[in-house]
Amino acid sequence: MIKLEKRPQPSRALALATPLIAVFITMIAGGLLFWALGKNPFEAIRTIFWDPLFHEQFASYSRPQLLVKAGPLILIAIGLSLGFRAGIWNIGAEGQYIMGAICGAGVGLAFYPSESFLIFPMMVVAGALGGWAWAMIPALLKVKFGTNEILVSLMLVYVAEQLLASMSLGLLRNPEGHGFPGSRNLKDYAAAHNGELIAGTGMHWGIVAAFIAVIFAYVLLNRHILGFNIRLTGEAPRAARFAGVNPTRLILFCLGTAGALAGLAGLFEVSGPAGQISIDFNVGYGFTAIIVAFLGRLHPVGILLAGLLMALTYIGGELAQLMLSLPSAAIQVFQGMLLFFLLALDLLTNYRIRIAVKGAA
Repeated sequence: MIKLEKRPQPSRALALATPLIAVFITMIAGGLLFWALGKNPFEAIRTIFWDPLFHEQFASYSRPQLLVKAGPLILIAIGLSLGFRAGIWNIGAEGQYIMGAICGAGVGLAFYPSESFLIFPMMVVAGALGGWAWAMIPALLKVKFGTNEILVSLMLVYVAEQLLASMSLGLLRNPEGHGFPGSRNLKDYAAAHNGELIAGTGMHWGIVAAFIAVIFAYVLLNRHILGFNIRLTGEAPRAARFAGVNPTRLILFCLGTAGALAGLAGLFEVSGPAGQISIDFNVGYGFTAIIVAFLGRLHPVGILLAGLLMALTYIGGELAQLMLSLPSAAIQVFQGMLLFFLLALDLLTNYRIRIAVKGAA
């Protein structure tokens, strides 16, 4: 019989090293996947991880895009990590991201063509409130009726996707778009556009918000009683109850914060790189941010680095599709491998495998 036996004292060094080991194993497994698809595995891995940063032909475009892709991933993952640390599993950040984009863009388009400087700040508030309100649905259902926040938040993603399609075809559709789905392009509406702050760097307000979120999360978790309560609830729920931690407040705070940050990510994306509400606006940032959160060990600085790494796989994956004709599904499998190997290594870090031989009757 094969049994898992909990280690009395898991290795801290191994726990910190598992993300790097997981990345290395993912490269090997990914290389085998690309080889099975008839591609040179070394060329594919180089194209994904090296060329976007150091190839003369691609680096000038790819380096700014690294921040553009990493911003929403970091912002969403920071919010998710607070809940994950407390054992509150918000899997519906994709829906909260969509609702933040809809609410934020809706406010901006409602004032078109006004050029008031107040429009963008109002969009930011609306985006955060949209994501927060969507996250409050599973939060209140869990608090009042004890429902499972994993299932409720996940199912609400598909509701949000239908609302996105409805808005693209209906209320927010561009009246001058000749019947094509999608809103006005916010890049052409200066008061609502989230443009680059420094030309050629990819830096916009969403990136600034992501860095601020990293700093605040670090301070919260390490210097504030609320952060201590979050960590205590996740590591020792019984001790947290004895210490007087209010689980209702914690659930509302963690889910609400995650929703607000995901909503902000959606708003900054729709007003910046994406430019408009469209049927295919959502690209899976909310789900990928789960990988980023765990790859960063639920630590703000780790999430910052993991977000940059995952953004690199996005950019490198797009480059591999273009240069090597790799299918997009193969890139998605490659990204999924990263979480799979990370979780497998986490299991082996905390448990050892024992092979027990059954004695004769």
